[in-house]
Amino acid sequence: MAMSAQEIEDLLRETFPEAKIAITDLAGDGNHYAAEVIDESFRGQNRVQQQRAVYAALKGRMDGPSGELHALALTTKAPD
Repeated sequence: MAMSAQEIEDLLRETFPEAKIAITDLAGDGNHYAAEVIDESFRGQNRVQQQRAVYAALKGRMDGPSGELHALALTTKAPD
């Protein structure tokens, strides 16, 4: 089952309420998205730590072959 961009943003907002979040549907199929998440909580974290935090915020929606979200290209950073 596919996810909407709004569903992805809603999940991310639960963990990153003050973040700047942009979600782009890359293929128009509800399964391949790009997400940019800019949040102060990322300051001092490396890219892997930031991306792990985003994946954790998705609460298993990308887990395994039955995950609702197939692919998510991530850009994460702290605000400038």
